[in-house]
Amino acid sequence: MWVEIGIAAIKTGAILGVVMALAGVFGWFERKVSAYMQDRVGANRCSVFGFAGAGLINTIMADPLKFATKEDFVPAGVDRLLHTLAPCVNFFPVLVAFAAIPFGDVLEAGGRSINLQAVPLNVGVLYILAMVSLSVYGVVLGGWASNNRFSLLGGIRGSAQMISYELAMGLSIVAMVMTYGTLDLQTMVRAQGHLIGGWLPAWGVLYQPLAFLLFLTAGMAETKRSPFDLPEGESELVAGYFIEFSGVKYLMFFMTDFIEVAVVAGLLTTMFFGGWQVPYLMRDGFHFPLGVTVALPHLLVVALQIVSFLLKVVFFGWLQCLIRWTLPRIRYDQLMGLGWKGLLPVSLANVLATAVVILAWQA
Repeated sequence: MWVEIGIAAIKTGAILGVVMALAGVFGWFERKVSAYMQDRVGANRCSVFGFAGAGLINTIMADPLKFATKEDFVPAGVDRLLHTLAPCVNFFPVLVAFAAIPFGDVLEAGGRSINLQAVPLNVGVLYILAMVSLSVYGVVLGGWASNNRFSLLGGIRGSAQMISYELAMGLSIVAMVMTYGTLDLQTMVRAQGHLIGGWLPAWGVLYQPLAFLLFLTAGMAETKRSPFDLPEGESELVAGYFIEFSGVKYLMFFMTDFIEVAVVAGLLTTMFFGGWQVPYLMRDGFHFPLGVTVALPHLLVVALQIVSFLLKVVFFGWLQCLIRWTLPRIRYDQLMGLGWKGLLPVSLANVLATAVVILAWQA
């Protein structure tokens, strides 16, 4: 029993560390990669322990140190408990949501088969949807507990946006559940390991390209990223629902955005692009078309799976940052109209079409 507990603790700690590291990487994307895109210098005043510049390590180290040394300002007339609870409610559900996403297949070690998933669940899809949905309470609490009318407006707008786009995002996931016939994310990834016609990887995006576009759009709106960043629109709401937070509390709101980016990237990778799957890589090595086989050690196969998963997640995180710095912010009525009049009907139609195709195939 204690061995299983230790293995679970190691997997959970590794996942939490990777998620925090990914959030730092995406924060660096926001500063330097966006600067390269827009032909400007970007962040260049960062020096930690004698290392100057604005590199990845410095960016990851400087922000937490800066926020940790700032005063924890609490406005007059607010409920201190709720003011402290809001960033925690916003931060922790999103952080633990990543635990159900598989980052590898099975590691054989010491006579044990270790499932490379921090929390193996046969209802992993429901778990992630539940955890991500809980973060809306942090947005509402942050706006209401600040005793600031502009923060309250930001919280209301943020909660309405998140609830609206959760419908389209959930329906796009329903299409994937119908396609694979399971709520288990690990089973979904393993189902994408076979080849179509003997050479084309059977990734989910080939079966559900429309669901992929719907999930990407709704996921970016759910994470409140530009062009859907109305809850924190500086010109209208002065940074929205977390304007009255400082120090570590502000950092938790700030980091939540990038952790949400990592969760969306992880789900895109898992459901639509094979997760940890590497084309033609099986448990014993590569099996290429025309009968070409390359045997590999088990540990190397596992390492390639983990690296494949991380590279895909980083790519989709970069893609979300790329979209953020490419498209302008839309109006609030356009935001809600896109969700209710655009994505929701299309996602419902996609679910209906998926059901018809599955019934026709089974017949």
